[in-house]
This record gives sequence, structure tokens and C-alpha cells, in this order.
Amino acid sequence: MFSITVRDHVMIAHSFRGEVFGPAQRLHGATFVVDATFRRPELDADNIVVDIGLATRGLGELLGELNYRNLDDEPAFAGVNTSTEFLAKVIADRLAERVDQGLLGEGARGLAGITVTLHESHVAWASYERTL
Repeated sequence: MFSITVRDHVMIAHSFRGEVFGPAQRLHGATFVVDATFRRPELDADNIVVDIGLATRGLGELLGELNYRNLDDEPAFAGVNTSTEFLAKVIADRLAERVDQGLLGEGARGLAGITVTLHESHVAWASYERTL
């Protein structure tokens, strides 16, 4: 399986509901380093997994929709604990939509999967992996 990974970051604010979250129940900020890995079993006609420029731009545009936002105020996340794991899935699913729309190039339609990893810090991160 071939893969490429592009990286960006996003800064958000949010709070959680539930005792399991302790002090994170209060409004707090998070800066995530975001890795998006694209996979395919065979290279495309240009011998690439996906156009790195389009993948980088697509991830950046998608994260721009979340950057500097209080997710508690976003209608798409009303009543949801926007955990790191949950956000990894949201980003992976939105990248998959961009692939379906052809925004990562026609060659991206041959992708087999996407994994998104959100790094909370140098010692903790979460990922979501999906097929296409």
C-alpha cells in the first residue's frame, strides 16, 4: 500500500459534558497538529498517490472552516462532545467528500483510504481511518 501524508494545524475552543472530562468540562482551547494520510494499493497514471499540492490545499481549506472557532457555538456540533477522536472522523469524512467532488484531482478517485491523526501534544494523539 502506498501513502502520502500532508500536515497542517488548527486552533479551536470547546468544552465537554461529562464527569470523565474533569476540568475539560470548562471552555478551553486546543491546538491540533493534523496529519492526513492518503492510501492506495497502486500508483496512479502519474506514479503518485494523490497530488500533494491539492491535498495540502484541501486540508488547509477544510481546517480553515474550524480554525479560531468555539466549536460549542457551531450548529454542526450542537450537543456533541467534540473529542479529538470525533474531530479526526469529521476531518476524514470531509476530506472524503472533497475526493468525491473531484477537488483533490481525478487521480484521487482511485484512493483506497484516508487516515486523519490529530496530535494534541507530543505525547497524545488520536486517529480515524476510513476506506473510500
